[in-house]
Amino acid sequence: MTRLLPSTALLTALALSVPAALPGAGAAAPAAPPASAAADLMTRARLAQATYVIQAPEIRGNPNLLNGEQRETILRAMKTDSGAAIKRRYPQATVTTDETAPNAIRVTPILITPGALLPWLSMGAQLQLDFPEGRRVILSESHSVLTVYQHQADAANFVFDSLSKKLP
Repeated sequence: MTRLLPSTALLTALALSVPAALPGAGAAAPAAPPASAAADLMTRARLAQATYVIQAPEIRGNPNLLNGEQRETILRAMKTDSGAAIKRRYPQATVTTDETAPNAIRVTPILITPGALLPWLSMGAQLQLDFPEGRRVILSESHSVLTVYQHQADAANFVFDSLSKKLP
């Protein structure tokens, strides 16, 4: 007999995490820039000194897994913890919610919920980076529901730190 995780505890962990895009989930992403263009955008020196504007986070996937209160909790955690992960990666960077910040990299945290809350299914997380030059880079990760659940209150930090490690 398969034992399922308590849905309240799992949704709390889910609320504190942000996952990667799964095929067919949400709107199609724009084409990725050529590798050389992405390399020009993604230098450690540039990213370490950049200003990042954290945009409104998005939740994609199965909307029936979350009620309104859970959705709000998750969205707040995504916005806060995605910015904190960038700041941990690049301590000299500026992270803000000021939409008028000039030459800022706009960051949209995205959570992709699975079809059901089963421990072996995957959740996705993305950090979508929109550069002032008009190019977009998307960092993606995927973790099992069980892995995210095991991080409890630190689930969002775990997921976003995992994504930020993909940055140079």
